[in-house]
Amino acid sequence: MAHLPLTLLHRQKYIQDQLNESSETKKKIFDACAGDILKAVDVLINAFNDKKKVLICGNGGSAADAQHIATELVIRMNKANRPPLAAIALTTDSSMLTAGGNDIGFENVFARQVEALGAKGDVLIAISTSGKSENVNRAVNEAKKRGMTVIGFLGKDGGSSKSIVDIPIIIPSNDTQRIQEGHITVAHIICGILENEMFG
Repeated sequence: MAHLPLTLLHRQKYIQDQLNESSETKKKIFDACAGDILKAVDVLINAFNDKKKVLICGNGGSAADAQHIATELVIRMNKANRPPLAAIALTTDSSMLTAGGNDIGFENVFARQVEALGAKGDVLIAISTSGKSENVNRAVNEAKKRGMTVIGFLGKDGGSSKSIVDIPIIIPSNDTQRIQEGHITVAHIICGILENEMFG
């Protein structure tokens, strides 16, 4: 019987280790985050029932998550023929981001959009795997000034974001990859509950 090459064995072990780490992190999310997930669901249902909107921001992979979450809300996740839910990712307009970065500093690109688009009763979902993203934290502060509720999708120890958001959902991991996987898992859970409860 032929032996597998050592590199193939290493690759297979890496795959297995990554899947095990991912699943272990997700198993921990229930105990660490379920209460805050339910609080976030209530805030979002109340906001949507009051015809308010959700703004979402983050950097890098979290920017992609912001767009993903906004799409699940506006288009749909599982529930066919449901009305759209108002959500805007603040990460998608390259002209806005580059003008903001050039003219007012990259640390202000999300706060400026919250200032322009946010209103009392709206919700900001602020995504930061470290909780230390300056442009995200400035958006949080601007949202709070405008009477918005802020849900933080965070990781590690929650960073400086933990103390300024209203609902910190902190994925129990120090690994950025695992935190990002946890964020989108939590987002899917929230969207699923919203669809089931709001649209039967």
